[in-house]
Amino acid sequence: MMNVAVIGSGTMGNGIAHVFAQQGFAVALIDISQPALDKALGTIGKNLDRQVAKGSLSAEDKTAALGRITTHTSIATGVQGVGLVVEAATENVDLKLQIFRDLDQHAPQDAILASNTSSISITKIAAVTKRADKVIGMHFMNPVPVMKLVEVIRGYATSDAVTAQVMDLSRQLGKTPTEVNDYPGFVANRILMPMINEAIITLFEGVAGVEEIDTVMKLGMAHPMGPLQLADFIGLDVCLAILRVLHEGLGNPKYAPCPLLVNMVMAGRLGVKSGEGFYTWGHGTKDLLVAERFKK
Repeated sequence: MMNVAVIGSGTMGNGIAHVFAQQGFAVALIDISQPALDKALGTIGKNLDRQVAKGSLSAEDKTAALGRITTHTSIATGVQGVGLVVEAATENVDLKLQIFRDLDQHAPQDAILASNTSSISITKIAAVTKRADKVIGMHFMNPVPVMKLVEVIRGYATSDAVTAQVMDLSRQLGKTPTEVNDYPGFVANRILMPMINEAIITLFEGVAGVEEIDTVMKLGMAHPMGPLQLADFIGLDVCLAILRVLHEGLGNPKYAPCPLLVNMVMAGRLGVKSGEGFYTWGHGTKDLLVAERFKK
């Protein structure tokens, strides 16, 4: 189990690779794009540098952690000899199902296959493999090196032994694992996404502006950031995808995404990743500047 593979080198994938490598695991980071892998290594290096600057990590430990990460553009070569695979690809059902078919074919027979999905059914993912008992959800929070929670999701057929292994492994990473059952949105996003959606509806209906909504939630509810700012950080496309999973999976109209959210995603206003959502982000992420469209 000291050898792991991570599928996807984006924000979540490079964060997951970072924490495993820092805790002594050999990590195969897999992506179809070598430039994306190179960028991920650069991001991991910068994040490790921040830890060194804060005194929470030595320069030697940083070098050692980076040395434990290898990059691969093929699942077949990347998963050889691993005890665990964590899939952190785009939140797209068809893509994830294909990845798990490939993993089932190429990963060692006794390897655990985990998904970092934030809403897609683990049971559905497991059904395309011949090892449903070894398929589980490991939902890390963003930013992975900082956030302590790992939502561990048991599929319908996930074994007790695999669940216990993944709970223990999460603790080895310095995380706090919480076991939940496999229902749409699990716990984190079943509660969070309707709140974000309601904040967008509140804006859409003209009850209050972007800054006012976020200020109420920060100062009145002690949230570290407002729901609209958080939506920009998560990515409005991701928020929309999760709401659609909730709406379809639970069949309740209360999960229907706000038309404003749908329009913003269609227009490419995705939040931090695109430079504009409810706020503008071209200047960086330290100062909050409400997007021109939503200024009063």
